[in-house]
Amino acid sequence: MRHRIDPTVDCVFKAVLGSEKHKNLLIHFLNAVLEKENDSRITEVVIMNPYNEREFETDKLSIVDIRAKDETDSTYQIEVQISVHTNLPSRMLYTWSTVYHSLIGKGDSFSLLTPVISIWILTGNLFPEIDDCHIPFLAWNSEHEIMLSDHFGIHVLQLPKWQESLAGHTEKDRWLYFFKEGKNTDPGVLPDILDTEEMREAMSVIKDFSENQKNYHLYQSRLAALSEIATWKEEVEKAVQAMNEARREKENAIKNALKEKEKAQKAIAKVQKEKEKAIKEAQKEKEKAIKEVQKEKEKAQKEKEKAQKEKEKARKEKEKIQQMRLLLEKAGIDPDQTEV
Repeated sequence: MRHRIDPTVDCVFKAVLGSEKHKNLLIHFLNAVLEKENDSRITEVVIMNPYNEREFETDKLSIVDIRAKDETDSTYQIEVQISVHTNLPSRMLYTWSTVYHSLIGKGDSFSLLTPVISIWILTGNLFPEIDDCHIPFLAWNSEHEIMLSDHFGIHVLQLPKWQESLAGHTEKDRWLYFFKEGKNTDPGVLPDILDTEEMREAMSVIKDFSENQKNYHLYQSRLAALSEIATWKEEVEKAVQAMNEARREKENAIKNALKEKEKAQKAIAKVQKEKEKAIKEAQKEKEKAIKEVQKEKEKAQKEKEKAQKEKEKARKEKEKIQQMRLLLEKAGIDPDQTEV
């Protein structure tokens, strides 16, 4: 092979799976990845956006995917992603929902909706903590073991997780090997895992990009465009990270300011509480002192009244004695010589 060709580069990927000329490869790929068997196997597809080299020449920034319908009217959306980023899951859901939404028009019945299955081939690991290469997502409740709908399906293929030593020679393994190791494989000397009719045909597409000058030029231009896109995405990612970091710092500053404000408010409340407590205690002491003074005053008044009564009693006794002396004197008796 004159030049190494990476089948995950979008123009090659679409030439392999999205070409009318190689429509049988798309059918084979779908049956392999979705593990279709017997009566459930896909036998016919209509490619809704077939491979056209002009789309790569005129629009270098377009997102390239493959969309097709099978004989049951199920829709398939397939995309290669060479840049794995934090927002990719959201993009997967958005892309799936966009395709699903496009199935019916305004005012159409929901009964016209049919399954949409997305397959994402990733050159990086979106879920590094998971060892599996193929991770399917379905609308399934595991607790009650019920399916919400069979219309939803997103299949993630993490190429770095696929290991030839652990794999068998299933049809899915052949495709995973093709996309992971195709750039390092000589179409003239195929390993056993690729030595089948379908995989030889897929490798012939790679060979054509390697040896056909026009196709190789297209491949090189796509590599350059993808490098530009990757650089742009990296810059955007850095800008987003910087913005997020600034936002987090601002949020932390606001949180700290609020904490300090709350702390100050608590200190003020504590001082106010202690002030109110001191005022209450002073008021209690004042009331207690007033009561004590009032008690002493009442006691003095009682003592005064008692002394007054004693004085009055003494006066009356004195008057009584004087009256008796007068009576004795009138009777010719000397009161001083008489014992009273």
